[in-house]
Amino acid sequence: MADNIVGIIGGSGLGNALVEQLKNVSIEDIDTPFGKPSVPVSIGTLQGRQIAFINRHGNGHRFMPTNVPYRANIYALKKLGVTSVIASGAVGSLKEAIRPKDLVVVDQFIDKTTQRTSTFFDSTAAVHCAMSEPCCGSLRDAIIAASKNIQATTHPDGTYVCMEGPQFSTRAESLMHIAWGADLIGMTAMPEAKLAREAQMCYAMISLVSDYDCWRKHEPGVDAQDLLAEIIGNLTAATQNAIELIKAVLASDTPLCNDSCNCRKSLDLAVWTDKNAIHADKMNQLQVLFK
Repeated sequence: MADNIVGIIGGSGLGNALVEQLKNVSIEDIDTPFGKPSVPVSIGTLQGRQIAFINRHGNGHRFMPTNVPYRANIYALKKLGVTSVIASGAVGSLKEAIRPKDLVVVDQFIDKTTQRTSTFFDSTAAVHCAMSEPCCGSLRDAIIAASKNIQATTHPDGTYVCMEGPQFSTRAESLMHIAWGADLIGMTAMPEAKLAREAQMCYAMISLVSDYDCWRKHEPGVDAQDLLAEIIGNLTAATQNAIELIKAVLASDTPLCNDSCNCRKSLDLAVWTDKNAIHADKMNQLQVLFK
């Protein structure tokens, strides 16, 4: 088994709330070929497992979704020996049945981002990883099984549309996403999931529902400040639910990564460029991903 270090990436809400749960914390300031990660990585223990935690948006929520250093974040976790990643992020719901404060164990993504580099190999080689199942099935199964031990409503699957932002959707876009069969709308799952696949790590996403997307009109006369307070309250509640779910996953005796998992072999047939045409120095920088 290869899940000695579990990576956790926190989005809006989870952030420092999970760091406060860690014990025996040390801080690792990691350099990568793609710059620094969002924050130095917090290493600690939770429920008896070793954890490497990154706050995706940085201290003080200083990175908007487009500017998150996704490549540095994933590379740093891989460099530390992480083989499985549980990510979280706030989302809007596109379905009436997926309510604010609920959790969703995402199984599919639709990538609508346009300004983000989605590969480690852009200037190195042509590398094509399979993404038909973008989240690790075994890791998702472990999360779904653990969700039965908490009280929060947890949906076992859902399709997440990742938009560029930073603006939210128009109502026409929101209705289009519903017509596509999507369940959630967010801004941070991509290219994170793609990069985790290139790094040969098992990856799963727990989405925290903060509100309904704009397809669902608000009650007339609702004050904007009251609406914002409601959304923040929903996110706070969803964050606590997510922490309980993550703790339940970590407390289980289920392996969260196995070297026989297809996620751990995603580069085996992915490099299409002739090795003689690859710049050796550039590929050497990326050897961490192949380990």
